[in-house]
Amino acid sequence: MIKGFKDFLLRGNVVDLAVAVVIGAAFSAVVTAFKDSFLTPLINLAGGGGQFGGRFTINGQPFAWGAFLSQVISFVLTAAIIYFVVVIPMKVLMERRRRGEETGPVQPTQVELLAEIRDLLRGQQGSGRGAAPSGPGTTTLPGQL
Repeated sequence: MIKGFKDFLLRGNVVDLAVAVVIGAAFSAVVTAFKDSFLTPLINLAGGGGQFGGRFTINGQPFAWGAFLSQVISFVLTAAIIYFVVVIPMKVLMERRRRGEETGPVQPTQVELLAEIRDLLRGQQGSGRGAAPSGPGTTTLPGQL
């Protein structure tokens, strides 16, 4: 049961999701700081400034329209940045891959990987004979790897 949980946690999708959440939280903090430090005071100033800037009162009930407008602008800015920085470049990349203009990462074949492992093991033995030819079709003699 623990092995299955470990496999679940170490899958690529879960790790990618965790990284995305951390980056999203950091980005959210930047947008919140921008909103609190710049956007809200600017809206309050445009709404009359002073203690009641960006607010109005009806029958003793205050309405903070400046804070709401600031939050809406913050949401629109965040959505625009995500769209132009993440979504559009991914669409372009996927379209290029679909057309065959850009290929994904090239994965070596099993034969190439095994040949590379064999060559590394030969190098570690320090036989002094140098690297033997590698690749498909080569044979090893008895006593060699």
